[in-house]
Amino acid sequence: MEQATRVAAIYDVHGNLPALEAILSDLGRVESDLVVVGGDVASGPMPVEVLDRLQEVGNRVRWVRGNADREVVAAYDGGPQAIEALMSDPALAMDGWAASRIEKRHRDLLASFSERVEVDIEGIGAVLFCHATPNSDEEIVTTVTPDGRLRGILAGTEQDVVVCGHVHTQYDRRLDHKRVVNAGSVGLPYQGEPVGAFWALLGPEGVELRRSNYELRGAVEGFRAVGYPAVGDVAESLLEPPDPAWVAELFERQADDRP
Repeated sequence: MEQATRVAAIYDVHGNLPALEAILSDLGRVESDLVVVGGDVASGPMPVEVLDRLQEVGNRVRWVRGNADREVVAAYDGGPQAIEALMSDPALAMDGWAASRIEKRHRDLLASFSERVEVDIEGIGAVLFCHATPNSDEEIVTTVTPDGRLRGILAGTEQDVVVCGHVHTQYDRRLDHKRVVNAGSVGLPYQGEPVGAFWALLGPEGVELRRSNYELRGAVEGFRAVGYPAVGDVAESLLEPPDPAWVAELFERQADDRP
């Protein structure tokens, strides 16, 4: 298992370069050994720019695969018809846009992401980084996930601390001897107010849920300038984000509907 003093966890960038730049600027003032990029990286307005920028960070980056990363790779591999099918589905348009913009080197990077990353962090111990849960990159865990279901999800997980994303809402939740930390979303947070990009820092001082501010309206204009077709949806989510309690209940209903 890899060892580190401090680890920055940045999840769900969703192609939002201005949000990513804000966090990387803040990281310049933090001595982090590793940066775990926790999945759903490129699916959004500026996929190429985000992937290229993260590669500039160098060998400190560890990549975790998200469901959107899989979908972008599958669409790229499927060619124009697969991309067009995603673009016609509002729920998947971000993936289709990303697949239409990236090059093969980006596709290969996305395909190389790991399902999980394990790090022994000073002052915390063994930490498992995954996109959604230790078992799946789509499984849902929120602030109101019933204890019984959460115990089942965490059963068999050796690490006492699990860092995840996927539901775009920051939280730090304890159950029995386990701790589940959601780092929040860099590029498309559901935090109830338009306040920036969310991430987490883990180290000797413990777990810190952090936020980096940036100019949201300027970012939206940048997305519009590159011709991003879902800019209206992104603008609404960034400038008028939904209440996190409402989002949690919505996700839990989706979890209940899964077979």
